[in-house]
Amino acid sequence: MTFSTKPRRRLLAPLLAALAMFGPFSIDTIFPAFGALEAELHANPWAMQQTISAYMSAYALMSLMHGPLSDAYGRRRVILAGVVVFAVASIGCALSGSIGMLLAFRALQGFSAGAGLIVGRAIIRDCFEGIEAQKLMSVVSMIFSIAPAVAPIIGGWIIAFARWPMIFWALAAFALVLWIACFVLLPETHPPEHRFALSMRGLGRTYRTIFGDRAFFPLALAGSLNFNALWIYISSAPAIVLNLLKLDAQQFAWLFVPAIGGLMIGAFVSGRIAGRLTATATVRLGYTIMLVASTINVALALALPQPRVPWSILPVGLHAIGIGINLPTLTLLLLDRFPKQRGAVSSVQTFISLLVSAVVAGLLSPLLSGHILWLALGALLSTALGFAAWWVYGAIVNRGVR
Repeated sequence: MTFSTKPRRRLLAPLLAALAMFGPFSIDTIFPAFGALEAELHANPWAMQQTISAYMSAYALMSLMHGPLSDAYGRRRVILAGVVVFAVASIGCALSGSIGMLLAFRALQGFSAGAGLIVGRAIIRDCFEGIEAQKLMSVVSMIFSIAPAVAPIIGGWIIAFARWPMIFWALAAFALVLWIACFVLLPETHPPEHRFALSMRGLGRTYRTIFGDRAFFPLALAGSLNFNALWIYISSAPAIVLNLLKLDAQQFAWLFVPAIGGLMIGAFVSGRIAGRLTATATVRLGYTIMLVASTINVALALALPQPRVPWSILPVGLHAIGIGINLPTLTLLLLDRFPKQRGAVSSVQTFISLLVSAVVAGLLSPLLSGHILWLALGALLSTALGFAAWWVYGAIVNRGVR
């Protein structure tokens, strides 16, 4: 399927946002079921945390291939194949009888889930330029932001009426519906005359070119650390909600609604200021909000040794506004550094981000999630490092070094 003219934003935005939802739905929906999974699969809390890390690590590794595959064979084919594999992996998770089997199928979910997000970014840049691209990226971010908020709520209500495998059956059904929608509605935005033959040698050259760009890595790191200040809280959600806030499995909304609501507000603001503020001014605004929110967060953690709602969560929502403002702009700046290899650039960006996220989920989260102050300090450190990476990027660009 091809379009002779640019597809409308009204068509692409909900479809690409739904494809990007695979990631947060796969991660967040099972949080309320951690206790049931531990009991039934005879797993300890550390092993349960690895269900996130295994998913993220596989996602990161395969993210290096989704973009180049779409550059070589077209965006549509890669997305349709990824959705099918995700459905099969979700069924495997539902049928798992051991923690080892569950981890294996979680990794398979990770291998496939990135196709929608990574290739979707390339589709946006295939079709739109400048302000239009930023507006569409912001709309997709707003719709996509709903998923992390509703996913744990849905998971909590599912296990209130059914056993934990029903969560994965629901994910498989979601994948099936989305595959049908993509087959009918998704255009091919990367025609054969613009494609590159896929070869390991050519792929190696492409990645050497990208990594050889001195401004690319600090810019990618700024975007990754930008989001991972919030990911520290998301990946620690079971410990925060159940242990620190003393809430139950149906009350994950106390954490996720402010956090994801903040992302949506930030994405909306990003779309509204597109064309009015420069990219540099937009990112500075986002980081100013994040640094202020991080400082307030640490102060409240010190003032309230026993965390409570809503005070211990409100700064997280404010922080998320800054993240939502920055994310579309940082993504477009990266894609525009290599206009002819947008799929590969999106892959590398996602790989770096997910590698950091996997380390946070598998190593830092278990260490920080025992105390609300440690989480606040971790978010502040991630924000400060992200701002430093952005400063390094700006210094390189201003010197005109590539």
